[in-house]
Amino acid sequence: MKSLWKWMRVANEAELHTPSLIVYSDRVDANLRTMIEIAGGPSRLRPHVKTHKLQKIVARKIALGIHKFKCATIAEAEMVAASGGADVLVATQLVGTNVARFLQLMKTFPRTQFSALADDYESVKELGLAATSLGLVAEVLMDLNVGQHRTGMLPGPNALEFYRKLISMRGVRAVGLHAYDGHIHDPNLETRTQHCDAAYAPVEKLRQEMRALRFPVARMVVGGTPTFPIHAKRPNVECSPGTSVLWDAGYAQKFTDLHFLPAAILLTRVISRPSADLLCLDLGHKAVASEMPHPRVLFPSLPDAQTVAHNEEHLVVHTHHAAEFPVGSVLYGIPRHICPTVALHASVHVAFQDKVTEEWPVLARSRKITI
Repeated sequence: MKSLWKWMRVANEAELHTPSLIVYSDRVDANLRTMIEIAGGPSRLRPHVKTHKLQKIVARKIALGIHKFKCATIAEAEMVAASGGADVLVATQLVGTNVARFLQLMKTFPRTQFSALADDYESVKELGLAATSLGLVAEVLMDLNVGQHRTGMLPGPNALEFYRKLISMRGVRAVGLHAYDGHIHDPNLETRTQHCDAAYAPVEKLRQEMRALRFPVARMVVGGTPTFPIHAKRPNVECSPGTSVLWDAGYAQKFTDLHFLPAAILLTRVISRPSADLLCLDLGHKAVASEMPHPRVLFPSLPDAQTVAHNEEHLVVHTHHAAEFPVGSVLYGIPRHICPTVALHASVHVAFQDKVTEEWPVLARSRKITI
């Protein structure tokens, strides 16, 4: 087991603070190449940046020919635009102060094409009026509810009528559809494909109806990471995988058909051995995402580890191998859920060829950068 995970260990681990997150540069590049291969080319990708929130990874994507991006927040959108991203979708409906912030993004980064989601007439009307007052036109994609029941309109007559209104609205340009199927998490690929196809069928039907009416539908942004290889086989859609860039233990265990590499690893140290079979690590809630049930992190060198307690700055595990890890020992762990784990770290260590050589700020973990 230890030799299998030998790649995790970095030569200068003694110099690194804990708890911290290490991003492995060569593995990020390998995952990006796999994403492009599955998609059939970089132009079919609109990867979500919410997982990594890192300018350097955006730059890697751009260097590989990826120029379209999907973001969860205004801060993420600003980070991508500042990194040179040409086309940025803010995957939320703009309400409150985010309307003005979005329009400020458009003014600050005129070389970047921004768009947002829409499923509510009054909210989009407010956006259109604000844009018109500034001499701007805001692009929007109609958000469709394909089964997650979190946001969006159900595909059907109401959605068709809503899009008709978007087309005629001042200050707004309707450019397509967005359908996120984040509820589809079947481990079996065949079952996942069946559920994905069933969820997408009314979206395709709606698109055909819109085309018959000559409605402008320039973009179709669909799916997340689990359904990425399924949507990649459809023509004329943009795929939005996100977790695939860094990967995590949760997805690796559940989706064995997706051959991405874990590229972000937690570094922690033993800070106490309260008994012969207990280890206390400096890996609390503030260092690893804690919204999931335990185990929230997997330790390849401690395959029998069982969580005893998890607090703000401590993780206590039971293991029959505790004697092999004196106080001060370094452990490497794979987070179960990488996206919120990254957001807990102000910066990440970056490993290249078995040594940490850089430190990158997690710029977009903030809700606000400058705008």
